[in-house]
Amino acid sequence: MKKNVGGIDRIIRAVIGIALIGYAMSNLPGADDWMVPAGIVGFVLILTAIFGFCPAYLPFGIKTCKTK
Repeated sequence: MKKNVGGIDRIIRAVIGIALIGYAMSNLPGADDWMVPAGIVGFVLILTAIFGFCPAYLPFGIKTCKTK
């Protein structure tokens, strides 16, 4: 897997992922329908931030990292 997610993109993904997982773990009233999808999306965002690779970028040829 070649990295295609750059530094700022990784930070944004990690912050949003942590926020979504926090929301999924909260016990807010009326939020039951969105907790599982938010947790899954948050988990995926954190994984893409850790590995620096986003499969959704491949079909579009997007790279936010610097090329060497």
